[in-house]
Amino acid sequence: MASGNLDGLKVAILVTDGFEQVEMTEPRKALDQAGAKTSIVSPKDGRVRAWKFTEWGDEFPVDVPLAKARPEEFDAILLPGGVINPDTLRMNEGAVLFAQAFLDGGKPVATICHGPWTLIETGKVKGRRIASWPSLQTDVENAGAEWVDQEAVVDGNLVSSRKPDDIPAFNREMIGLFGRAHAGQAGQRTR
Repeated sequence: MASGNLDGLKVAILVTDGFEQVEMTEPRKALDQAGAKTSIVSPKDGRVRAWKFTEWGDEFPVDVPLAKARPEEFDAILLPGGVINPDTLRMNEGAVLFAQAFLDGGKPVATICHGPWTLIETGKVKGRRIASWPSLQTDVENAGAEWVDQEAVVDGNLVSSRKPDDIPAFNREMIGLFGRAHAGQAGQRTR
């Protein structure tokens, strides 16, 4: 991946306890290596704990408490999966509204695995193409979106993937989408 093409891009990573560790750490590493500034945003204070496939994983510091996070201070959002994390977030009005602000603002959104649950809750995915963990197919379709069984799907400002095995393709498409949006933002600032 090209290093530096995301210099200055601010990415919110919205999670709570139970996010799939590799679905946060690997995309975050790719974003950081490309020059983005990533911040964990969470309704939890202090630290969040990951899920590592079949057991609890590592803890990570929360950079910005959700109560203090402002969508306008970020250029893009990453929504990792895991089952517990998005199931909890979709029941948190503040988390749903935070994610919705990125969709409403036309900002880039990246989500993987069960992460689309939070987006479905916004009511803003009708007509979109979304890849996710297979068990979300009915939820995606009931929200008016088309469920796609592909390793990475880009639909406008939204990139989505199915599972941890898809992370290389997900990262490539996420970096590309975020880079195109970032170049457009930089072009608007210079006019």
